[in-house]
Amino acid sequence: MAAAEAAVVSSSSLETDTALVPETAGTAAATAATSPARAAAAAIAAAARTGSEARVSKAALATKLLSLSGVFAVHKPKGPTSAELLNRLKEKLLAEAGMPSPEWTKRKKQTLKIGHGGTLDSAARGVLVVGIGRGTKMLTSMLSGSKRYIAIGELGKATDTLDSTGKVTEEKPYDKITQEDIEGILQKFTGNIMQVPPLYSALKKDGQRLSTLMKRGEVVEAKPARPVTVYSLSLQKFQPPFFTLDVECGGGFYIRSLVSDIGKELSSCANVLELTRTKQGPFTLEEHALPEDRWTIDDIAQSLEHCSSLLPAELALKKSKPEESNEQVLSCEYITLSETKGEDDVIKSS
Repeated sequence: MAAAEAAVVSSSSLETDTALVPETAGTAAATAATSPARAAAAAIAAAARTGSEARVSKAALATKLLSLSGVFAVHKPKGPTSAELLNRLKEKLLAEAGMPSPEWTKRKKQTLKIGHGGTLDSAARGVLVVGIGRGTKMLTSMLSGSKRYIAIGELGKATDTLDSTGKVTEEKPYDKITQEDIEGILQKFTGNIMQVPPLYSALKKDGQRLSTLMKRGEVVEAKPARPVTVYSLSLQKFQPPFFTLDVECGGGFYIRSLVSDIGKELSSCANVLELTRTKQGPFTLEEHALPEDRWTIDDIAQSLEHCSSLLPAELALKKSKPEESNEQVLSCEYITLSETKGEDDVIKSS
């Protein structure tokens, strides 16, 4: 940087001197020869300034990232699992902050914690609540809160996964089923009811997910029915064989089991064709869920500020004090909570 500045000063002095001397062929040639030198020196100085500014900017972003603390929501698309989506979010934030980088020392280690509460199936889309920093400690409360879904069921087909991603295991007629028939049985699935969870689920047996055991071809017994709560349930549309439900329920409830049970109650069978979570706790898909193009440090900081007012006062978080950026090195940890209580729900990866 000092050499670049010296080159600039030198060329500037030369330009002043030549302006006082009547131009000759020799002086014109000398002036022309100094022009590339001045341009090169200016380019070097600009590059040095840009590099320095970039390092300062990255350090500031890293400090801001590490100071984020609270709960916000993202929009999960169909395809990735909830854990895969969380990993994608983490990678985008790390890349934006340039962390970890060689400029950071290891004298003080700082951990970025990030996790989600309330798993969405890979075939489902919608609101996924994310905790960052101390906000990961609030995720358990997100599991027990209410959730709202729009589910499209298909009559006449049953699958091993209870949704359209599975293998068809049974087919039954549905042509005599009417809208009134469906509306007439919904009351049986409203309120405090007992529900048998799907075999393909995040529930565990001997420390392993039932879905993992099923995919390996192992024989898995269904979990016993457990109490769940359905706050509201209504039929939005019926166009055989498809029917659309609006469901608001409590934690631990499976929409796939609901749709399957409705099919059985109608003396047929059914599976979930599409599933969208439109609300989780106070977070809604339309107002609060950040799409992937807004997974930036600044956007998340703004979302945390906005979403803090949605949470109960006892869960409100104080802003954490930023650390000194030039002494931090990042290790990342992500946490996943399932809705199964009393089991080893927390998955950590660093």
